[in-house]
Order: sequence, then C-alpha cells, then structure tokens
Amino acid sequence: MPRCTRKGCGQEYDASNNTEESCSYHSGGPIFHEGLKSWSCCKDVNKPVLDFDDFIKLPGCTKGSHTDEKPKVESQAPKPSPNVNLASSTQGTTETYSSGPTITRTATPAAPVEPAPPLEEEEEDPSIPVVPGTICRRKGCGKSFISDEVSRGEGEESVCTYHPRPPIFHEGSKGYLCCKRRVLEFDEFMKIEGCKQGKHLFAPRQKEIKSEEFTECRMDHYQTPAQVHVSVFAKQTDKERSVVTIEADQIHLDLYFQGTKRFRRSIDLFGPVDPTESSFKYFGTKVELTLKKADTRSWALLEKTDQQVPIAYTFGVGGRTGTIGSKEIVLDAQNAFRTQS
Repeated sequence: MPRCTRKGCGQEYDASNNTEESCSYHSGGPIFHEGLKSWSCCKDVNKPVLDFDDFIKLPGCTKGSHTDEKPKVESQAPKPSPNVNLASSTQGTTETYSSGPTITRTATPAAPVEPAPPLEEEEEDPSIPVVPGTICRRKGCGKSFISDEVSRGEGEESVCTYHPRPPIFHEGSKGYLCCKRRVLEFDEFMKIEGCKQGKHLFAPRQKEIKSEEFTECRMDHYQTPAQVHVSVFAKQTDKERSVVTIEADQIHLDLYFQGTKRFRRSIDLFGPVDPTESSFKYFGTKVELTLKKADTRSWALLEKTDQQVPIAYTFGVGGRTGTIGSKEIVLDAQNAFRTQS
C-alpha cells in the first residue's frame, strides 16, 4: 500500500477508501528555536516540546485525504555575493587579483578527542504481542508491524534500517549524530536513510531495575496575590516515570532522572490551595508548579510550620504583579486588616 507523504502523517493507506477526513497532518512547517520544537500551523494548540520523539508525536491540525505525491519545495533565489575589494598585482606578464594580504597561519595540534561512550540500544522482546499496524520505534525506519512471521522473522521485512543516535539541529542544518549527511529542508531530513541495520523495535524489552540512588534537589518559590510558583531544579527529569501530585494542603514529588537517581519529597503547604486550578510542567532544567491559593493569605513560607512567623508582605506595583521595583506596599486583604487593628 502507498504511504502518505503529508507532514505529521506518514501512514500507509488504502487508495480505494481515501476520504477528506482520512488524514490528519500539519499544513505548516516545523519551527526549531533554542531547543524547542513545534509546528507553525498549530504552535498555539500543540505547545513546543524539547524531545524530538515528542515532536514527531504532535497530532496533526488539518484534515484532508492521503497522498503519496512529493511535497513541493519552494526554490530560493541565490543570495548575491558580498562586494569584495580586489587588489591587483602584476607578476611578469600575468596579472593576479586578491582580496587582501595573505596571512600564513600556523596549524595548532588538535586536542585529543575522547571516545564517545558506548551506545546502549533497546532490544525487542518477542514474547510481547504487538498489534498489526504498530510503527517501528527506531528512528528513520517507519515500517509497520504485519505479523510475527513477517516482521520478527528472517525475511526482508524483518530488517530494520535506522539511525541509532538522536537527531541534531544546528544553524539550520539537520541530520543525525550517527552519520555525516546534513540537509536544510525538513522534508529532506525525514527522508535521510538509516545508517545501520538490525531488528525492528515494536515492543522494547524491560531493563533490569538497578538499585536506586536518592538525591536532593534545590527548591525555590515566589508568590503573587493569587498564586504560589514553585521551582524544583531537577535537570533532565524523566517525565514518563515521574509523578507530581497536588492536594489541597500538600504536594508530593517523585522525580526520576537518567540512570538510577531519584528525588522524593512531600511538603505540607503553608496555606490551602485549589488542586483543580493548580498545575505543573516539566522543563529541561526544572519542574515548575503553579499553585492556586484557596484564600487571600500571604505565604511567609512554602512549608507549614508550628513556629510563629512574621507577617509576609506581598510587594508589587499598582496594576502589575511584579515583585521588584515597587513604589508602594500592596497588602492582601488579611494583612491589610492586621495593620489597621
């Protein structure tokens, strides 16, 4: 069966059953900026992500019929070369031109390059049943599971041609760390053929769980009249395994990192919050929690304590929620009543 070439689809389809609602794809182009990846057609709906695999999984925002036509690539006019002042000189009967004085540079010995760490690739677990139509997880493959005999056997369909290392995007060029080819267009990047052959990966084998190493993470917070923002500085958190729970008077953090490191902590909050209006989000260097206050009190601390604490003032400029550069003290309703009594 033909495979759809629309961005974000890539599925095999039946030409006899191809309607205007069969394909979900991205009508715009990809956007890569400061590590974040998104689509120009739905960046407000599908928020930018960091991981390339998450970017590939972003659902299409446009409906249409499948097609196997090659996407059109707009031709770019060649950029004019910059003006260069050429200096002429005559040697015998030959006139030569140069853009400036020739500088002879002394080659410096290159620093020794440390070998890359060995790559640990996931292995297929043939004992796990796979639903027909499941796409191979290896980058650059794209083949669908047919049956154990065909996709896991010894025939041609069981051979996986893929990229063992992650993609790299640098100054507009796109490619993979495992091979040298670099392209500019995203459509061409998706067509870069794999550089290694092996078995498909439809159902990864579960790795043996090693003894966990608990670690500590620095935490910080600030507040506005209606919210408390908590930052947990945890780099490269595994969001697939990590769990963040927000309750009315507590938060529970169970964060996993690369390897065997793990951070666990439960905090009794200084004041009550509304869990339904609170949220959290994973970033590359931290986990950010936004807690919606259930009352108007000002939080002197993040964690509840039995000790007597002074009144905590919330500073800000009239009409804004900033905490720096205030010209007058802005108190919440509870602390304003205290100062009057």
